[in-house]
Amino acid sequence: MMNVKMMLRCCYALVKFATISPPMAHNALGTHDQNPTEPPLWSIGIAMLIILLAPLILYSFAPAGPIREGDTIFSNGQQRATFTTPIASQSLQPDKTCLLDPNSPLIVLENSAGEPDGWIKAEVQGNPTVEWPFCPVHAEVRLSLHQVFQKPAVLGTVRELLMRWFGR
Repeated sequence: MMNVKMMLRCCYALVKFATISPPMAHNALGTHDQNPTEPPLWSIGIAMLIILLAPLILYSFAPAGPIREGDTIFSNGQQRATFTTPIASQSLQPDKTCLLDPNSPLIVLENSAGEPDGWIKAEVQGNPTVEWPFCPVHAEVRLSLHQVFQKPAVLGTVRELLMRWFGR
């Protein structure tokens, strides 16, 4: 909590410093201009950048917290999940398992994280196309805790995106 307060104080100080207008400009003769100067555009740009990036940075440092019913979780890579209820199009799924795409969103319906081999019952919210062996949308699946994560790594995702854009 102290780190968050310190970061907010630093952001406030930077915004305050960046938006203070400079002292009256001197002309070549050493006299003062009579017009008050506007804050430079770069300081406004820095202030806006700080305002936009502060929540992103604070979110990335915040702990994930416990997984509760109704939370959105994500599959940790490509995962094999087991159906908890039979699906209507059983002919498309020859067995009782399906595959989740990496980072596929799921909504927690039931959680048994207190048990040593905890599991989660979740509803798939991913890709709407129904192709075997992938999990159809709104299917209820059962996953173990090591197969999911609660909060995506925002800074890691940004880094991967920049690496993809600019190469190595």
